[in-house]
Formats: sequence, C-alpha cells, structure tokens
Amino acid sequence: MAGLLAPPYGVMESGCSGDRMPDKENISNNSFVPVSKHQTKVPSEKILRAGKILRNAILSRAPHMIRDRKYHLKTYRQCCVGTELVDWQMQQSSCIHSRIQAVGMWQVLLEEGVLNHVDQELSFQDKYLFYRFLDDEQEDPPLPDEEERKESQEELQDTLLLLSQIGPDAHMRMILRKHPSERAADDLEIIYEELLHIKALSHLSTTVKRELAGVLIFESHAKAGTVLFSQGEEGTSWYIILKGSVNVVIYGKGVVCTLHEGDDFGKLALVNDSPRAASIVLREDNCHFLRVDKEDFNRILREHGQDVLVLEKSHGRTSSHGASSSHYKYKVMSGTPEKILEHLLEMIRLDSQFSESDTALEDFVLMHCVFIPNTQLCPALQGSDQEKLDYTLNNKRRVIRLVMQWVAVHGDQLQQEDVPVAFLEEFLVAVSNDAESIPALRDQLAELERRVKRHTEDASVSQKKHKVLLRQFSMGDEKLQKRQPIKSIDEILLKVYCCDHTYTTIRVPVAASVREVIGAVADKLGSAEDLLLVSLSSAGEKVIFKPNDVSVFSTLSVNGRLFVCRRDQLDSLTPLPEQDGSSTALLAGFELMSSKDVAYHMTSYDWELFHCVHELELIYHTFGRQNVKKTTVNLDLFLRRFNEIQFWVITEVCLCSQLSKRVQLLKKFIKIAAHCKEYRNLNAFFAIIMGLSNPAVCRLSQTWEKLPSKFKKFYGEFENFMDPSRNHRAYRLTVSKLEPPIIPFMPLLIKDMTFTHEGNKTVIDCLVNFEKMRMIANTVKIVRYCRSQPFSPDSPLASKSHPEVRTYVRQLNVIDNQRTLTQLSHGLEPRRS
Repeated sequence: MAGLLAPPYGVMESGCSGDRMPDKENISNNSFVPVSKHQTKVPSEKILRAGKILRNAILSRAPHMIRDRKYHLKTYRQCCVGTELVDWQMQQSSCIHSRIQAVGMWQVLLEEGVLNHVDQELSFQDKYLFYRFLDDEQEDPPLPDEEERKESQEELQDTLLLLSQIGPDAHMRMILRKHPSERAADDLEIIYEELLHIKALSHLSTTVKRELAGVLIFESHAKAGTVLFSQGEEGTSWYIILKGSVNVVIYGKGVVCTLHEGDDFGKLALVNDSPRAASIVLREDNCHFLRVDKEDFNRILREHGQDVLVLEKSHGRTSSHGASSSHYKYKVMSGTPEKILEHLLEMIRLDSQFSESDTALEDFVLMHCVFIPNTQLCPALQGSDQEKLDYTLNNKRRVIRLVMQWVAVHGDQLQQEDVPVAFLEEFLVAVSNDAESIPALRDQLAELERRVKRHTEDASVSQKKHKVLLRQFSMGDEKLQKRQPIKSIDEILLKVYCCDHTYTTIRVPVAASVREVIGAVADKLGSAEDLLLVSLSSAGEKVIFKPNDVSVFSTLSVNGRLFVCRRDQLDSLTPLPEQDGSSTALLAGFELMSSKDVAYHMTSYDWELFHCVHELELIYHTFGRQNVKKTTVNLDLFLRRFNEIQFWVITEVCLCSQLSKRVQLLKKFIKIAAHCKEYRNLNAFFAIIMGLSNPAVCRLSQTWEKLPSKFKKFYGEFENFMDPSRNHRAYRLTVSKLEPPIIPFMPLLIKDMTFTHEGNKTVIDCLVNFEKMRMIANTVKIVRYCRSQPFSPDSPLASKSHPEVRTYVRQLNVIDNQRTLTQLSHGLEPRRS
C-alpha cells in the first residue's frame, strides 16, 4: 500500500519546483507566454548530422552563401540569408514543392539549435534575415575536407527527404508559437487542418475548430516530472497533448491513468467552474501541448445554435477593382432542408455565370439525397404562382439554374427513378409555357430543353434495354471489352452455390435485394425453406447478408462466392476448389512482358473502372447504401480492383520457387509501380507497394538481400511516399501538385469521407448539418478534379499492339487467402532458427 500511496513520479519534493511552469494565477487569460529565446538546446544526432551535410553541401556548391555580412554598421560573421537558403534548398530536390515546405525544413534545424538566428529568434523566415550554422559559431569554423564533401554529395538527397518528412511538424510548431494576433490567414488554415486529425477535437464542428485555430497556444516542457497543474488549483486552461504523455495523479491514490498524444485534460474544472480534481505530471521528456485559456474556452465552446437556419457571417471578398466590399457573406451551417433550399435559391446571382453561392448550391445538389430525396425535392421545386411578378420571374430563373445544375451532377442516376424523369418532363413543359408570356425565360429555355431531353430520352431507352452481365463481374470475356457504367436497372446472371457445391443460375436486377435473390433461388430449387444468403471467402470466412441488403455480389472479396443454405447448414459450408485461386504461377508469360506495357494497360483498365464510378456512389457508400436505398456497384468493383492488384503481386512472388527469378520479380514490380506513378495511377501504385509490403513477401529476406541497392532505394522512397503518418501527408502534398488525369488512392478518399461522416452528426438539434455536407462534397470534388481531363498518355505501344498484355492485366488470377500465401512463403524460405 505504501507503494500505491507514495507518488511514483518523483515531483513532489521541493527540489523539483523549478521545473514547474509559472502559476496560472500570475498570467492573465489574454497573455501569451513565449518560450525563452536563450534556452539550452541539445540537438539530436540525426539533426546534427543533417545540419552538417547541408552546410558542407552549401560550402561545396555555393560557398558564397556563407560569408561575413554587414547590416546597419554591424558585421555578422559567417552568415546565410533566409531567402537564399530557401532558394538553394528548392533547387536541390524535387521532393520540395513550395517555399513554405522549405521554411519548415529549415525550422527543424533552427529548433534543435543546428541553425541559429543571429538575434536568437525562434522562427525561421523566408526573408532577408541572417542565420548561422552551429559549426560557424566557432572562432575558426572548420571547412569540409574532400571526404566530407563526397559524403555531403552522397547523403544530400536522403537528408532533404528526412527534413521534408519532419518539416511540416516543425512548421506547425513555429506557427503555434506566434501570438494569436500575429497569425496570418494561411497560418490559421494550416492549424485548422491539423486540428481535423486530433482525436480530442473530432466531435467539434468545423466552426468551433476554425475559432480554436485562432486562439490555441503552444506550450512545451522539457523534463519528465514537471507538474503542469496541481489538484485543488483553480482551472484556467484546457490542454490537448500534441506529443508525449502525462500521468493523472490523485492525492492518496497515486497515478490513476496515463494520457497520450491526442488526449485532452483540464476541461472539467472549466465546465463546472470548480478546482482541479487531479494533478497532471509529465511522464516523459519533451512534451508538447496545445492550450486554450478559460476566457476563449467559454466564448467558443459554450455557444449554441439557432432554430431554423444557422448562417456563419464573414466579410465579403475584395472587389475586382481592389476596393474592399462592405457587404457580408453568409454561409449555411445548418437548417431544415426547405430553409436551406430557400436560402440557396435566394443567394443565386442571376447576373453572373458563376458566383460563390453556386459552390454552396453545388454542394446541395451533390448531397441532397442524404436529407431531402428526389421524391421530396421535386415537389419543393414546383414553387407558387401567388407572388408578385418580379419575384416570381427571378425565382423561376433561379429554380431553372438549380435544375440544370442538378441534372448535370446527377446525370444517369436520374434516369433510374420515375419521379425525377416525370418531374423533368413536367418542368420543361411549365417553363416552355411561361416563356411565351415571360420573354426573359427564353434565354435559359434552350439550354434547359437540351439537357432535359437528353436525359429523358436516355431514360426511355434504358428502361427498354437492359444488359445482361455475366459471372458476377469477376472473370470472363466481358472484362476484355471497354467498361461501361453499370446501372441499378441492368440485369445480371448470378451463380449461387449450395452446400454440396452445386449451383443454380438466376437472373436478377443489379439492385436486387437479398430477399429478392433468395426468392429467385428458392423458385429455381423448388424450396420453401427459410434460406440464408451467405458470402464465403476463399479462407472460409462467412458473412450472412441481411434481407434488405442490395447488390451484395459486388461486395464479395476477390475470390468470394455467394452461397445459399439453411441456418443449421452454416457450419458445413466450405469454399469451392476454384476459390483457391491460381495454383501455378503465370510467370512464363508475365516475365517476358515490358514493365511499361503492363503499367500502361493496367492504368488504361483502372481508368475505365474509375471513370464508371458516379460521384454519388461515394456518398451512398459513406452514408450506407441501405440508408439511401441506392447501389454502389461501380465503386465496389473499383475498390475490389485495388485488392486484386495487391494479391496479384503477393501471389506471383509466393508462387515463384526460384530465388533468382523472385529477385527479378521484385525488380519488375518496383518498375511497374514506378511507371504507374508516372502515369499518375496512384491507386495501382499503392496496391503494388502494399503487396510488396505484405508479411508473406517482406519476410523473404534472402530474396530482398539479393535485390540491387538501386531498387532498394526506389522501394524505400516509395514506402516514404506511402507513409501514413500525419494522415498521409507525404502523399497528399504530392497529389496536390499533380495535374489531372489522376487515379487517386481511393481507399484513402473513402477513409476521409468516413472520418468526416462518423466524426460529425448529420442532424444537430433537428437541423441538417450542412457544414458536414460541405466537407464531404469537397472530398467528392477531388474525384471530379482527378477526372476533369481524359486519360490519354503517350502509349508505349503506339506502333505495335500487345493484346496478350491487355488480356493479362484484365484477368489476373490471384490467391486471396492470406493463410495460404503465408504457408507458400514459408515453403520458399523457411523461418531461420
């Protein structure tokens, strides 16, 4: 008991009081406590080495940059200029995309004391300011010898890559160290983006996060054992852990729990206006925190919304002539569906082709299926004829603008519902009639007529002509034809298996529910028993579908199959022999194919699949297609393609028994990944590298040891590009600089949308959370941007045709059973004792 009662953290002795932060009572809520300019810095070996490599590289390539400089009659010895350092760094590597990124990289060195501002300022700035390397602080600074010059040449790129990975964090800390009043708009945006990924803030709205970005204060403490605050003290701040961990200590009980990165503490005392219920003690050295002081906490986190429509007020943008506009903009945050629609219609500017309000209108058009389905939206757009003529005219013109945008965004999806098609036909007739008496409507009538007729005519054709799709889209000759979007009204011939591996073939609509599939199977089998529809993977994993699930065939794993059985037969279900996948390697043909040809045809096929995915399928997938009663077949097939490519890589390697050929295979896959990246097929690129990173492949140490160092370096760079830390920051930074067409890493986009969906309520206080709709729409627009240009790269096959390569990449045979792949891997290279 003595051990439990005694504080185990060693901070209650008087000797440790010097580590404590200043009492909060002596700091006003509005004050900002900067970190000491003259704190002792002990740089890490890694950053010390990075600084040495950069200094030696500069002295080798541009020695004039480090020299004595005069400013205001004062001489500063052996200095560099901030802008010149940024210029030089951007010239050295393609991994540095912006000056802001370069600033963050130099900030890493500044924080650790490897680079110093001549007046000990803590922020690196891209300005005519003087900085000095640590080695140049000496009386007689050392010059690099020939060997050090050679080392700097060899290690420079790896050093810049390292700094580019840790630079964003340093840049973030630099911004957070600024006084809140000194933060620019760009600074606030960077802080806001960081807040999106902090666990403790995930439940807060975007508005609150943006306000917090303006008031958060960065606080760091160097030593474990520092007491942040003590039990019984007045609560003056709320804390979020950015780095490190703390112990929560209660008098008489000792450490009751430990909090880690992303956790928060100190809120209870502020909410209840009560003393601190526990002491907080640093558990490790070098902990970083975000702090919100009491006054800001009360102002931001205790606000409440309104009842019908909540708008966010902000200053209007500067006019095109440079004069600041005096009006305010209002952004919809939440509201009832009808009020949101009414407000957005009112905000449409009829005197322009495109205005800022159109962005919100576009978000509404994209997301309305979540909160006001077509069956409710169409009647709402009918309007009333009782208003004054001017108002009626303008309102009709606005509704026409909205309808045209609605048709443009939803496209083929509208043809699959009776209500929208009937509405469009009636709407066109009504506008045509109005245009006879109101000439002002005639300008829009022609365009409206063109769009509506195209969709209504397509709808009537598609209602009559359904295509039959074979073999649940997994194999067969249909893969060799150019892919077309699959509609919910299309039909499919589906094999459904029984316990004894016999099967029956049924013909059902793509959007058929499980209940309908079971009914069709029961009719064929002549069975009246209660049956279950089950997905069975090659590993024997079973998923029982619910009666209301739709389009379940498209959710099967790569080698998955549909089975039907009674509940008491579930345990007797076993995979089909064909589900094992490829039993012999396809290497004979594959090894002769050019890596660039494979990457080209793979990208061409992936682009077809990607292009078939309708934007709305992303929304249906995020909110649950059962909830919106829609199918996501095209998206499902594209996501399945990712898994197929990944397992293809693992299968080929694990079925290759010869060591020398396995090494050649690794080289080939790394080359194919490089070409896919060159073609901006990032989905396939990720799938290939993740296949190579699979435990069944990466454990083959004898194979990897024989891989040439050049390929190991490429693979290392690819792994860094895929690094998931900081929410895939390396990937996101690169993609933001790419021009379309791009095939993005789709699982990450799905994760982003799911994160937004699960972290924000759809309805708040009976109002639609339109802010959430806007956030999800922004992710969907990334897909729109990626497809805004057609895929037409220079084909490596311009003068010749390689149909065997095209056929090969469209019909990959794979093993998707991880257990089988691991066993094959151990057969190739048994575990070393």
